[in-house]
Amino acid sequence: MRIKQKPEDFSVKESYRFDEVSGGRFRVYLMDKQKLSTFDAVTRLRDAFGLRPGAISYCGLKDKQGRTEQLIAVDGADVDMQEPDLRLKYLGRTNKALSSANITSNRFSVTVRSLGPESLGPLNVAAAEVNRLGVVNYFDSQRFGSLKHGQGFIAKDLIRGDFEAALHNYLAKPSDLDRSEDAKVKAFWRDNWGKWDSRVPFEGTKKYHRVLRSLREEPKDFARAFLQIDSDYRAMQLFTYQSYLWNEGVRRYLQILLPRESLFPMRYQAGTLLFHRDADPETLRVLRDATFPLLAPDTRFTDPKVEEAVRWVLGREKLQLSDLTIPGAERMLFFKHEERPVLSFPHKLVIGRAQADELNRGHVKSNVAFTLPPGAYATLVVKRLFHFEYTEDTPEEIRASQRPKLVELEQAEAAPSSRRGPPVRESRGGTRDTRAPRRESRDDTRSPRRESRDDDTRAPRREARAGARDATERASTAKGSGRTSTRSAAPKAPAKAAPPVEEQAPSVPLGFREKQRQRKAAREVARAETAAKRPKSRKK
Repeated sequence: MRIKQKPEDFSVKESYRFDEVSGGRFRVYLMDKQKLSTFDAVTRLRDAFGLRPGAISYCGLKDKQGRTEQLIAVDGADVDMQEPDLRLKYLGRTNKALSSANITSNRFSVTVRSLGPESLGPLNVAAAEVNRLGVVNYFDSQRFGSLKHGQGFIAKDLIRGDFEAALHNYLAKPSDLDRSEDAKVKAFWRDNWGKWDSRVPFEGTKKYHRVLRSLREEPKDFARAFLQIDSDYRAMQLFTYQSYLWNEGVRRYLQILLPRESLFPMRYQAGTLLFHRDADPETLRVLRDATFPLLAPDTRFTDPKVEEAVRWVLGREKLQLSDLTIPGAERMLFFKHEERPVLSFPHKLVIGRAQADELNRGHVKSNVAFTLPPGAYATLVVKRLFHFEYTEDTPEEIRASQRPKLVELEQAEAAPSSRRGPPVRESRGGTRDTRAPRRESRDDTRSPRRESRDDDTRAPRREARAGARDATERASTAKGSGRTSTRSAAPKAPAKAAPPVEEQAPSVPLGFREKQRQRKAAREVARAETAAKRPKSRKK
């Protein structure tokens, strides 16, 4: 099975509510994005309209791989964006920034591809199990992108008080799967760590401006530099590790409650998850009402089985609850306790009829639609429905699937820079033309005096090239009619002067003296042509 092969294969729409206030401080928009994470979309809007960090609030994070609609609120500014992958629709004003309390539910529509006809029978059985048992409310792989891209859990570095390691993982750990400007910036700082005055030759460094400025002012104060990172991103690093602890704790909690034969495993980005396929009525009742804590130093327990599962997880991580603090930044970086339901129940689950899969020949596809409460992962519902044939891609498989695109991008990037000389193309006479007027004009704009001199000689050079072309055509005509070329190719000077400009240009960028020589030749050719035409104009 495959999901998210096309952006429209994964669609999510928020159901929301907000108190509309005429003349309110915050402008509320419905944001329609495609192939963009919520962080990326907010950053683009903030950069486009010069907004301060934190000026845009939202209800929750939405998938990058797909087409999603979600609510955002902009503090004190009118914005508008109508691009193919990011569009805004104005809804009104309010007096409060948005939060998760403004979401009522999310409606998902997912196209599942590369299915065999034999999958439809087990799918109906799995749908009945999901309706009766629910789905364990884990955090799915997309929450753990830092593991996918090799950064690890930055929160672990912060808990140890190693702000340099945390900052290095954030700023200087490029992903093998990324070929964007951001990856180039990270590769640059990986190779130049500590040389904060170095000039970064990539535009993507703009997002790290505040961090780098702090490092240039205080090169050894890595805590101060880390706190210059956008507050939402910092909070997400802590929440990512909390999510991992929650997943591992709930997995252990299910092992305590249920016999092994009632559970089945499924791999994901951060390890293995356990799902239940059946349970006795009493255990089901307990699970329906159960919550499990997102851990913080002030977490307290009322269920001894929950406490047992938490102690097991923290022991494996060599931590205690009191260790979940960030030494040196306790007021700005902290873990917050929250209770999260152990199960989520999809509502209005609809499975569409099977159709031929146009992207995977010989297979079928099916659309699955359902509604989930805020914070639940649609991809987990899909995986639970198709658990009988779902497998998580390994990092090697992800790299292999992206390799053709990466090779294509690398070739496109390398193609212009692989030539040492100017572009080579065929001229009209069948010879190789190595002129590089674009390169010359770019070099000449560095000096106003050189630019004005080029303007004076541009017209004579065009006339020189035209004269050389006319001379060549007259010579070929004379040769075809049996006459010598010296009788028909007049005047003589342009024919001799043309080859250095047109045919004999070097295959490397021209130096200053060579350019001056060519300009002098062009002026001589222009004067000769003018002198040749002058008697004819007088006769007329």
